[in-house]
Amino acid sequence: MNKKQQITFIVNPISGTGSKEHIPELIDEMLDHERFDYEVRQTAYRGNAAEIAREAAAAGVHIVVAVGGDGTVNEVARSLVHTQTALGIIPTGSGNGLARHLCIPMSSSKALELINQCQIEEFDYGVINGQPFFCTCGMGFDAFISLKFAEAGKRGPITYVENVLKEGLKYKPETYEIVDETGTKHYKAFLIACANASQYGNNAYIAPGATMKDGELDVIVMEPFDVLDAPQIAADLFMKTLGNNSKIKTFRTRSLHIHRKEAGAIHYDGDPIMTDNDIDVHVEHLGIRIVTNPDKPEDEAQPNQFLNAFSDFFNNINNVREDIAQDLEKSGRRIQAINKVLLRKLRN
Repeated sequence: MNKKQQITFIVNPISGTGSKEHIPELIDEMLDHERFDYEVRQTAYRGNAAEIAREAAAAGVHIVVAVGGDGTVNEVARSLVHTQTALGIIPTGSGNGLARHLCIPMSSSKALELINQCQIEEFDYGVINGQPFFCTCGMGFDAFISLKFAEAGKRGPITYVENVLKEGLKYKPETYEIVDETGTKHYKAFLIACANASQYGNNAYIAPGATMKDGELDVIVMEPFDVLDAPQIAADLFMKTLGNNSKIKTFRTRSLHIHRKEAGAIHYDGDPIMTDNDIDVHVEHLGIRIVTNPDKPEDEAQPNQFLNAFSDFFNNINNVREDIAQDLEKSGRRIQAINKVLLRKLRN
């Protein structure tokens, strides 16, 4: 008789916006008990998921499943890199970027069905200043917003968008020096993102062509833009057309060094930290084993509440631009006008 495989489920009870109380019962109901033995652990504090995952990997557990959002996934995954223990994901967070990229269903029951199938593949991950990331890392405006989001005291896509709209047009671009295998480049940029996977989460595609198996990172430089460009850039993020925007410069590389004039925030998978002027980023090729979707291995967009909330906004992008222009002309207050118009569109 074959020995059963061991699974540890790590549940972050405060990830996302919904209750996780039903998860243990759902696992007991749906998991293939003839194939797997399991335990369910709840996290008690920040960093606890990483500790539990590290212990599980050291004990030879076959799969450690992160039940939470991208922060929980990052904590668990960073403890499993370069081990034989595979990462599983039941996405219950606000953005669920890695799960969406890997086409893992947003339904917990359907995600458990994939775990029962137990198809495991090797994928790349990235490292920024010693911190592993699995979706994206970055600096500039997206790191700044990650800080604001962390300070907001509540989670969810609406909080994220409100922070973007309130702060975005006040943010001053920085000048960056980027060194990679091809030489040195200089950019004045609103943000620089390094993508291992295609999206931030909520189907916001910062790097639509990214794959987690090519041994390279997609680097995205967003140059400074005018207030009237903002709606089109937002639409491009969700329509997977960001690479066609004239404000976007992209290239691929295995590693890069970035120098900026001042210290500041960076983020890895949306988790912000402060760091100095110099930033090193590189990819670790096929360094993490993940339970994946055998039918849709990577990058097929899935429905999400964020895109639904903005469908009318994107379908009427020209009207939004006209509204902004009219408000700007009347008031002369650029930031207040854009916030007022876009937040009105959001709540309608």
